[in-house]
Amino acid sequence: MTSVSAPGSAEASAPSLSEEYVAALTDLESEFGELITHFRHTVTENAERLSPGLLPTAYKTFTTIVRYESTTASVLVDALQMDKGQLSRTLRELEGLGLIARTPDPSDRRATLLSPTPDGITRLAEARRPQEGRMLRALSNWDLSEIQTLTALLHRLTTGAREA
Repeated sequence: MTSVSAPGSAEASAPSLSEEYVAALTDLESEFGELITHFRHTVTENAERLSPGLLPTAYKTFTTIVRYESTTASVLVDALQMDKGQLSRTLRELEGLGLIARTPDPSDRRATLLSPTPDGITRLAEARRPQEGRMLRALSNWDLSEIQTLTALLHRLTTGAREA
């Protein structure tokens, strides 16, 4: 069995990995690439349904505000890894479309809370409606234990990625 050094690490400290292991990681990366492409397509479609011409970045910003229910721009900058200027322009667009509202933060008069409007919530539900059940249909022949295992493994991967 031939071994190779871990990708991206110094030769001296790199663990020796089998070619089979490296090939499996390459296959996994490829599948994640396919999943990300599918996700981007879905986000683009949903953004267009939410408001024609809305960019995926604005859609992601809006759905993050919806998920948080009420948040600040500084939290969004960290959560979305966005430039403050880009976020500011995106928030103005979302507010102009009636999707979000700004209110003073009662705990910090200098800050503004961003919240989805009732109309924004309704429009988001309508935009997502065509995708409802897609995951259910895709996994309908999976055993419950397989779904639970995938969920646990993805959680472990994302937790490890944050710690790395």
